[in-house]
Amino acid sequence: MPTPVRPAQHPYRVMLHNEIHARPPEAMIAPLAIAHVVMLADAAGREASRSHVAALLRDHHMAQPGADTTHLRIDLGPLRMRWELHTEFVSWTFMVPAALDAIDGREPASAVNAVARDWLAALPGQCLCSLNLWVLPMDTPDSVIRQVLHEDQLVASTVADGYGAVYTDFAIHADGFSRMVLLATGLTPRRLGRLVQRLLEIETYRMAALLGLPAAREAANVLAFAERELAELADAIRTAKGDDEPALLDRLTRLAGQVESQYAATHSRFSASSAYFELLDRRIQDIAESRLAGMQTIREFMDRRLTPARSTCEWAVRRQDALSRRVSRISNLLRTRVEIEQQQSSQALLTTMNQRQDLQLRMQSTVEGLSVAAITYYIVGLVSYLAKGAQKLGWPLSPETTAALAIPVVAGATWYLLRRLHRRVFHAQG
Repeated sequence: MPTPVRPAQHPYRVMLHNEIHARPPEAMIAPLAIAHVVMLADAAGREASRSHVAALLRDHHMAQPGADTTHLRIDLGPLRMRWELHTEFVSWTFMVPAALDAIDGREPASAVNAVARDWLAALPGQCLCSLNLWVLPMDTPDSVIRQVLHEDQLVASTVADGYGAVYTDFAIHADGFSRMVLLATGLTPRRLGRLVQRLLEIETYRMAALLGLPAAREAANVLAFAERELAELADAIRTAKGDDEPALLDRLTRLAGQVESQYAATHSRFSASSAYFELLDRRIQDIAESRLAGMQTIREFMDRRLTPARSTCEWAVRRQDALSRRVSRISNLLRTRVEIEQQQSSQALLTTMNQRQDLQLRMQSTVEGLSVAAITYYIVGLVSYLAKGAQKLGWPLSPETTAALAIPVVAGATWYLLRRLHRRVFHAQG
């Protein structure tokens, strides 16, 4: 069989093709206990996370992850683990079968109980989210839910077109974990896995989106000071004199630098929060929830509780953009004022130069008159000497007469030549 001919391949073709299969949901069968931990980490922390999962695999004599691996599924016998490397954080998901006979009105055991305590405590980064999720049958007694969650803060809805029901209280309990209970029946393992993944992502993206809130509150203080400073500068510019403008320009430049520095420091955070809020909206939509009688849905809870935080971040971005534009307008105004004054100064300088040039021309005309007289005097003197010598050769006129006749001719010729030279010089300059 002949070798197939392939055109030149794009270097990113395989990576882009496989992106559609990145982080696929895992098939799950209830009952399950799931522990989901999200660690916020910088670039060094994410690499340390890769080393941390590599150490776990090495201890279990399993293949090491590749340098470009961003997600792994690891089967450690009764414990299954899922590791995902994201742009800003690393997520760890641990899954173990839940023992229904051990529940009996008590809180089910957490999946973290099956994880080595020392290894879990050494996860690189800072914990942003930790969630215990139990996937239980639909006929689980209500006493289990009341035991797991705070009843006065309960949020619940049916999901997956009625094939499941999710309960949570969005609270951090004494062990540092929040809690969620999913009751499901009639869902295929793949669909159940997708539903669980969406619920975990809702909690993850909710916390990641709120990372912009502290930055927005801090930015509000900086923006309030900058807005007051800009208002004072605008008023000072209105009443300033020419001598005050350099100091005002210096203040405005420093203010513009402060505003742009603060914008650069928070822009990426606000952009990321906006993207996380959009992902959160999509994940809530994906679970296809509907109302349980007398209960607040996850969508309603998020809209009511997260809208102020979301608006705060969006308002901070709008204030930054508006302040930046105002600083730019005030800078242009002050720059225009300085340029106008510079043009007026230049005009006054040109007027003074023109006056000096006129004076120089008048002085030059006076000097030219003196020059004509001096040149005429010397040339007529030479003519007189020539006439004295020419008398011996038969020149009919006396030297005095010859000199007297030469004066108007020499003076006229000298004046004409000087004027012609003057016109040539000024014509060349023009």
